[in-house]
Amino acid sequence: MVRSVPERDAACAIAQAAAVVGDWWSLLLVRETARGHHRFDELQEELGISRKVLTERLAHLVAAEVLEKVPYQSAPVRHEYRLTPSGRGLLPVLLSMQDWADRWVFGDGSLSGTADEESEQARRAAALLGERLPALELPGHVDGAPVDPVAPAAQAAATVLFCYPATGRPSPLPEGWGDIPGTVGCTLENRLFRDAYEDFRAAGAEVRGVSTQRPDEQRVFAVEEGIPFTLLSDVDLRLAAALRLPVFRAGQALRLKRAVLVVGRDRVVRHVRFPVTDIPEAVREALAVARGLAG
Repeated sequence: MVRSVPERDAACAIAQAAAVVGDWWSLLLVRETARGHHRFDELQEELGISRKVLTERLAHLVAAEVLEKVPYQSAPVRHEYRLTPSGRGLLPVLLSMQDWADRWVFGDGSLSGTADEESEQARRAAALLGERLPALELPGHVDGAPVDPVAPAAQAAATVLFCYPATGRPSPLPEGWGDIPGTVGCTLENRLFRDAYEDFRAAGAEVRGVSTQRPDEQRVFAVEEGIPFTLLSDVDLRLAAALRLPVFRAGQALRLKRAVLVVGRDRVVRHVRFPVTDIPEAVREALAVARGLAG
């Protein structure tokens, strides 16, 4: 049963939201299901939570329609827990909390589109090595149709995912954008991957660019720049939540910090570069890793 709130807060949306997901374990369960952990034993292992508390919190989130139980076995019947549309609507909340903590708890309050190599963000990114990217789809720039971030195994031995904050066309960038460390260079990065695209394809790798810009914005940019690969829109932050990618807020929107990942055909992350301080070197490094995977 969803927890009730005091009568004085009956019309307060913040209080109502806190009644649903204000609990520590509830928020972490949303985080873990976004990361691709759906079964009871997986969730218990990831969180180190008691079976009793886990059972209670899962029942609460199902009753609140944040999670839904989906059978994955019939004899005996066993269920896994998946985010509902309502639950996926909480992903920007989680990423906003992550951004706030990176800036104000782990950091000194400075706004940045990058991070120090010894930062908590860099450690989380490095920990992605060996992690499996859960099944998900993002809108592609061509027509907005859903696209798997990982290229089909028959098409490529590896997929290079490069995340970038935003390009300045067609929509203007927020005022003061160039003063935020790590933001400048998104067009350059796209051009460098564009110019090396045939080398990546010859190495058996596919390339995907990812930002939180809308697909229609990405489409205009891709046409103007002759981008031959798919640009993916993580406007709903599904990929960012699945991998806990570093983000920052600028222009009232969450943006991905620049990062480069190489993912094998088995969906396992084989290479991570974050922070990216030398864009040309990051492109060359990704190509070398892709060639190694193909070999």
